[in-house]
Amino acid sequence: MKIFKVWHLAVLAILMALTATVQSQKIVDLYSGVDSADVTLEGDVAGSALQLNMSFNGLVLMTQNVTLNGPGTWIVRWSPFEAMSGNYNVCAFLWKDETVVSKKCYSFHYGDIEPVRFDVRDFHADSRGIHLVISASDPVVADIYYMLIQGDKAVYVTREQSIPITGSIALPIQKDYAWKPILENGREYAGRVKIVELNHNQSRAFMNSFQAADDAMITETYQDETGASATVVGNSRVPFEGSLRFILSQNGVVINTTVKKTPVLLTGDDETVEITWNKTLEPGVYQLRTVLIGQSGDVLDLAENIIEAKPIAGSNATNAAKTAAFPSGFAALAMIVVVLFRRIHPRLARQ
Repeated sequence: MKIFKVWHLAVLAILMALTATVQSQKIVDLYSGVDSADVTLEGDVAGSALQLNMSFNGLVLMTQNVTLNGPGTWIVRWSPFEAMSGNYNVCAFLWKDETVVSKKCYSFHYGDIEPVRFDVRDFHADSRGIHLVISASDPVVADIYYMLIQGDKAVYVTREQSIPITGSIALPIQKDYAWKPILENGREYAGRVKIVELNHNQSRAFMNSFQAADDAMITETYQDETGASATVVGNSRVPFEGSLRFILSQNGVVINTTVKKTPVLLTGDDETVEITWNKTLEPGVYQLRTVLIGQSGDVLDLAENIIEAKPIAGSNATNAAKTAAFPSGFAALAMIVVVLFRRIHPRLARQ
């Protein structure tokens, strides 16, 4: 009897463990439009398969399959097609060992005139972040999801909750979100924004691809007879590791070229790079061209200025005065020595 109870408890524990494992693999969120969809998964889904079907009037239009390497938000891009006006249905299936362990569906309407409480007038994602121009017919509150995508998976997702959207149709507001991760120069990414207005069940998503690139600009320069400087500010989440080239010329002839690396810069970081000429410039007019060069050798920015070198005022007169003053000063010093000598040795002084 005891053996039976122990066996029964062991089987029950195994069943509970299997049930917990299956339940831990779950589709927790799904959104889709006619262009793309995003699916959020949780649990041990590595090695599982994700299948999405888009249907219209009960007919499956297309199917997309994704091989998973772990939980997170996955992006599906639908093949372009001539979408008709009407209601569409998208269902996501999570497969594990040829068994569907989770399913979730989402319906949306496309085409015709549909009242919307907010409108995205413009959208763009780049190496700095995501940029939105958004308006609302009436003030609304929405959650905004920002996604940085690499391949088919979002490598970074953040959500701003309960964001008021008050810009009118005539006066839309601009909203910028800067990436938090550091990007790799030359790598392909995509930026995606999803706006969810929960009270009226309205959601919209926008996405575009971009190639990450370093970027910076010259914001301030200074130059004179002794040297020059330039202030550089980063303008990308790709670390900027470029250089500044100072080209000094006179009458069209280059007389000095100095190249100096900039500190590593990210968006908003600024540093000043200073150089000195080999010697103080002779009086005359010079041209200075300051060039900012990126990691790939491309010119990102430049500044051109004029240096008007003038003679140093009073330098010759001062030297002449110092030369003329030397004998009289020496004579005065000699008289002081004689007086002191006489006081110390009066007898010798009488002789």
